[in-house]
Amino acid sequence: MARPDKSAAVAELTDKFRSSNAAVLTEYRGLTVAQLKTLRRSLGENAQYAVVKNTLTKIAAGNAGITLEDELFAGPTAVAFVTGDPVESAKGLRDFAKENPNLIIKGGVLDGKALSADEIKKLADLESREVLLAKLAGAMKGKQSQAAALFQALPSKLVRTVDALRDKVEQGGAGTPAPVEAEAAE
Repeated sequence: MARPDKSAAVAELTDKFRSSNAAVLTEYRGLTVAQLKTLRRSLGENAQYAVVKNTLTKIAAGNAGITLEDELFAGPTAVAFVTGDPVESAKGLRDFAKENPNLIIKGGVLDGKALSADEIKKLADLESREVLLAKLAGAMKGKQSQAAALFQALPSKLVRTVDALRDKVEQGGAGTPAPVEAEAAE
């Protein structure tokens, strides 16, 4: 039978896996308590960094419907549970790992899909959600401006064409009938 404290820990980890957008597994061997505190701050407000037991984490991930490879659970493991923008947290982990080579990003999960360490680093290279949304809004605004200019150009072109035809008719251009020769002979 499982001990109540272990069952509670598995239940808590399962809830964290289910409620988070992403989870990144890391190895923290050799980091000091002060460095771990700095790492927690660098992840942002929407992430929790917790040192976990491998066996309990693997069971909790399975209970949450997430399949992770066994090699992710080798050595001391800590998990960053991300409830907000995963790009921000991935950048925080990547930048911290550059300064502190003792932090090793093993892999993780994003929206239920397993990610390798390289995929997490690629995620960190993306621009933040706010920047991407701003670019999308700018592109959409540009397309709307082009459409508005096109819709405005059609009626104004029609008006210019009608005015040109009217001027031509008033000046005796091609629009007026030519005098009949029979009338000129009389």
